[in-house]
Amino acid sequence: MLGIIRVLTHDDARFVEEHGRLIQHEYGIASISRCIEDQRDGIFDAQSEALAVPKIVALGKALQAQGCRVLFLSCAADPGLAQLRAAVSVPVVSAGSAAASIAAMLKRPVAVMGIGAAAPAPFRALLGEDVRYARPEGVTKTTDLLTPEGRASALACADMLYREGAEIIAFSCTGLSTIALAETIRIRLGKTAIDAVSAAGLFASQLIV
Repeated sequence: MLGIIRVLTHDDARFVEEHGRLIQHEYGIASISRCIEDQRDGIFDAQSEALAVPKIVALGKALQAQGCRVLFLSCAADPGLAQLRAAVSVPVVSAGSAAASIAAMLKRPVAVMGIGAAAPAPFRALLGEDVRYARPEGVTKTTDLLTPEGRASALACADMLYREGAEIIAFSCTGLSTIALAETIRIRLGKTAIDAVSAAGLFASQLIV
């Protein structure tokens, strides 16, 4: 069983389980999804990340105690990843490291798209400090992507990056997975994007035996 840690607090179980459904569909992995408490806007800056890290560690330990054999930290900034790995005895995969690793392996012109002021640390570490980065206009929190305006802005941002010369876009926000932007890009633009949840699912599928 895969334990999925969502870093956006939400009351709708279907929303919380969305990333688990994506991984189930692609890799056939059963999962349990839980969200940390009292973070309705998720993680979007240093302060919100600092608040989230101890909650992430506590939730990871609880999921391991429930029998999860692999944990998935569903946030592309990899918040508290080192602390979580130190606190549990099962493997931990994280959205940011997974997406950035695949982008690095492809060795094609790449850009990163997310909701922060700059590309998160795992992307800069694996793709270079000067990797091209863009944030959709008007989007500063994960919840902004859930609106029609947010979805349209995300697609427009991707189109801009491809027109600038990127052959691949790596998503540095799992909210882009929630709105299925990679599929929209494939259908509408005929281009390739690396979905962070799908990337993490690929690594998790190799760890759950």
